[in-house]
Amino acid sequence: MTLKPFHYQINLQPEAGHISLTLPPALEEAETEGVPYTWLEVWQQLKERLRGTERFWQPGAAVWLLAQDHLLDGRHFQMVAEALAEFQLDLQRVCTSRRQTAVAAAAAGYSVDQRTFAASLNQPPQGVTPPLYLQKTLRSGTEVYHPGTVVVFGDVNPGSAVIAGRDILVWGRLRGVAHAGAQGDTQCIIAAVQMEPTQLRIGSLVARPPQSSPADQRPEVAHVTPEGIRLTPGLDFLKNSASLMLKE
Repeated sequence: MTLKPFHYQINLQPEAGHISLTLPPALEEAETEGVPYTWLEVWQQLKERLRGTERFWQPGAAVWLLAQDHLLDGRHFQMVAEALAEFQLDLQRVCTSRRQTAVAAAAAGYSVDQRTFAASLNQPPQGVTPPLYLQKTLRSGTEVYHPGTVVVFGDVNPGSAVIAGRDILVWGRLRGVAHAGAQGDTQCIIAAVQMEPTQLRIGSLVARPPQSSPADQRPEVAHVTPEGIRLTPGLDFLKNSASLMLKE
């Protein structure tokens, strides 16, 4: 297959502890500048770049895919992972500015960083970000970053982490790390059906769970009080919130 000349090139760059694989902008952006191309051509260019730079990469190195604004699904991730595997490279994390791509990456078992590329979680939000819904259990080693609220329909296992600019809601067991309000907002909450975290963070505050889990497992909400992060039974938290709203 003869490749078209690319105005936008795939970039492979060694970073501290991993290799960054940056895709060119999504098709619709390239086409506006008169440089149309297909996903197959992107994939073929990736394989050509890997062949040309094979001697520079350490076997077994982790790869972070900077997908930018591409709309990708499980099939795309499989194609990239298989191309990397030919050169003994391991796709581990997907960085994207599109929520659908973040969901697909998490469903495929990759760590996810869903942020706008020109910004970071340390900068103030520029608008309301839609929630990120994940219908899966997050296994050990999986990390999810999102500037809005994250809702997990499943468990968050030990060794996994969820970092959100807003709230974190887990419809299952929270046994990993959860950091809500990562932009510094201490009004955010972390809620779980079963709260057994490795670590809880809200804004800049940090809390560690008790050594033993309570015998009465019930939904709980972590929130910030003048004494720090506190765990409150879910029903009590809702009642208190409703009372405050009525007083206002």
